[in-house]
Amino acid sequence: MTNNARFAEIAALIGEPARANMLHALTDGRALMATMLTRVAGVSAQTARGHLSPLTAAVLISVEKHGRIRNHSLVSATVARMLESIMQVAAEAEANNSRPIIGPSDKALRMARTCYDHFAGRLGVALADALASQGFIELTSEAGLVTEVGLRFLEAAGLNTAPMLARRTKRSGRVLCRPCFDWSERRSHLGGAVGALICSHSLNNGWTRQVDGTRAVVITPKGERVFRETFGVKIE
Repeated sequence: MTNNARFAEIAALIGEPARANMLHALTDGRALMATMLTRVAGVSAQTARGHLSPLTAAVLISVEKHGRIRNHSLVSATVARMLESIMQVAAEAEANNSRPIIGPSDKALRMARTCYDHFAGRLGVALADALASQGFIELTSEAGLVTEVGLRFLEAAGLNTAPMLARRTKRSGRVLCRPCFDWSERRSHLGGAVGALICSHSLNNGWTRQVDGTRAVVITPKGERVFRETFGVKIE
């Protein structure tokens, strides 16, 4: 069981505004250079290095070196879910205090965004609903599973499930299907390896595209057709 000292250490690290901005920038699953995280945090390069070091030591972020370039990313989906949960609490607290003003960027994030490596927002929830209603996945508030017919559906839709299933057989294999509570929709979207596969396939095949400098994604006309006709997604 995690001791209170470790809990307090992680909470303190996340609670500092500059570090919180850095971590938030990484929740879309990208690996970012220190220069980008410095701009996001609004601090000097030296101060940014001072923030990144304890985040790395606490195993919240990892660093991958490519020559002189160092790319920073969240260590796991678990960290991303923790940050999403904090955002959910913050959103609820804001809603209780006053009615927030929703600007264009917020609307884009609420429509479709990445949550580490899977879709969130109205698109993410609609995907989960569509797959569940057709018996391709089963989701509860605590767990989920992808059915055999669901795996066949994904293959028929052009998604290669073999690498995902091969990794799942290893000891460190990721959960195939799990609910991930959506802070903007107040319902679960689809996480796990299946959610990640759908997200990566969508981005690679032009169904969606990432908006530069943000977690928001745009659903392309091709994507609207595929999500509607193939997946049965209804976004209201």
